[in-house]
Amino acid sequence: MAAKDFWNNQEKANKTIEEFKQLKSSVEPFNEVLHKFKDMFELIDIIEENDERTIKEFQAELGHIQTKIGELEFKRLLGGEHDRNNAILSINSGAGGTESCDWAKMLLRMYSRWAESKGFKTEVVDMLPGEEAGIKNATMMIKGSFAFGYLKSETGVHRLVRISPFDSNKRRHTSFASVDIIPEIEDNIEIEIKPSDLKVDVYRSSGPGGQSVNTTDSAVRITHIPTGIIAQCQNERSQLQNKQTAMKILRARLYEIKMEEEKKKQEERYGQKQDIAWGSQIRSYVFQPYTMVKDHRTDYETAKALNVMDGELDGFIEAYLKKKAQR
Repeated sequence: MAAKDFWNNQEKANKTIEEFKQLKSSVEPFNEVLHKFKDMFELIDIIEENDERTIKEFQAELGHIQTKIGELEFKRLLGGEHDRNNAILSINSGAGGTESCDWAKMLLRMYSRWAESKGFKTEVVDMLPGEEAGIKNATMMIKGSFAFGYLKSETGVHRLVRISPFDSNKRRHTSFASVDIIPEIEDNIEIEIKPSDLKVDVYRSSGPGGQSVNTTDSAVRITHIPTGIIAQCQNERSQLQNKQTAMKILRARLYEIKMEEEKKKQEERYGQKQDIAWGSQIRSYVFQPYTMVKDHRTDYETAKALNVMDGELDGFIEAYLKKKAQR
């Protein structure tokens, strides 16, 4: 970074700085804990047995160090090839009609609140509203260090049980929505995409218009014919920007499939997701007759369902990563 020609290539320089920040965020907390531990080790020899005040301070500092070590151990679980990357989150409503569309919207809010609590940036690049309420599907970019590493635990079917606000008889309903998480990949990773394999459609963005927003055919849908994968974006103002974002999502999805094929895990992953309906859920959110959120892969659960819907997902994420590390 001190080299004279460091800033000659702005894009490369920014990537180097970002890599430096990520490495620094791992090294500095470790050095801080190590330094404090050494200080406490030296303090043991000079503490007198009847010095209760110093002993209490010592115990409090030890507790602080244990917490920091726990955080470092948790970060150690995020050692996958793309765990540091930004995440592309997709949500699709499933069995349940209007109920499931509303549930999909609730999940989108939940992940937005979680990302906000982490200081991550979010951008909804595509959304299809439900006919009566909620959303049929949505795609959101979540930008922040380790965003994919944290959120990879969320891939699967999510089940909601509650008294429906859309049912005049106030009956209990079960709704489903699927969540898929893939990492945003670097442009320098080669994924062969032939122009002849692409079908590009442009259409008018959904949502309210005004000042040329959603009043022109700027939204872009790209279909990869060999795989049937569809990537679309309608968030940007220009057709070119929407096409660039859609291509980025398409490349990430094709890369994910390529990696899964190489590791022979594609069947396992999509077999786990199954249909967006009964018997395939990875997590259940129960609002009535009691409140509970339970992950069926780890058995981690909490009665604070409303807190979870406000983005408190770290307990579920940590339990998943620890169980995965034990395999």
